[in-house]
Amino acid sequence: MACVSTDVVVLDAAVDDTRTINRALRALPDGARARIEHARGRHNLAVGLHHPVTVDVVGNAGYYCGALGERATVRVDGSVGWCAGENLMSGSVTVRGHAGQSTGASAHGGLVVVHGDAGARTAISLKGGRVAVAGSIGHAGAFMAQAGVLLVGGDAGDGLGDSLYEATVFVAGRIASLGADARVEDLTDDDVAVAVALADEAGFDHIDATSLTKVTSARSLYRFDALAAQRY
Repeated sequence: MACVSTDVVVLDAAVDDTRTINRALRALPDGARARIEHARGRHNLAVGLHHPVTVDVVGNAGYYCGALGERATVRVDGSVGWCAGENLMSGSVTVRGHAGQSTGASAHGGLVVVHGDAGARTAISLKGGRVAVAGSIGHAGAFMAQAGVLLVGGDAGDGLGDSLYEATVFVAGRIASLGADARVEDLTDDDVAVAVALADEAGFDHIDATSLTKVTSARSLYRFDALAAQRY
């Protein structure tokens, strides 16, 4: 059941099911603010929002939090499961804790921020969105990322950037290994400016943009080579 407190619509996940909560969020007017209390790991919260509203989730959320969003601002005061911000078009999803695998998967636009660590396949198939992780990420980060930026403030697991297309990855810490067709390139002044702006927007103050490792595509897999099939 929704109630209004000091201009904030309060939704209680201990009382209402997910469909009721998301329906109430979609009915909010532009510029409205809402708070979801007692989230307790509930899946699919704040999914499919397509207008400029701000939603605060109190506690941990489950998978697909803030997914399929456009123009909305979703903030989680806790950790989340798989696919936070999946297929995000615009707006933002911010996680104050840790995130499971496939954070920001297939995001076409917008910004996904994780203030802790993120799991495997972070920014998988990224299509133009931006993903910023303050801590470390698991294996296969930015796998098949086609466009956009992934910024990692800690370490990256094995297979980083496997089958990258036009996306760019910046890593502050160690990289366990690069994936197929990924390579390290020298930072340019433009790269530093991009990383600084993204870190500032994400609220990170621990990243030295001038010492990041930049990972991009070597572009050797853009065309199939039957004589080098083992590389695929």
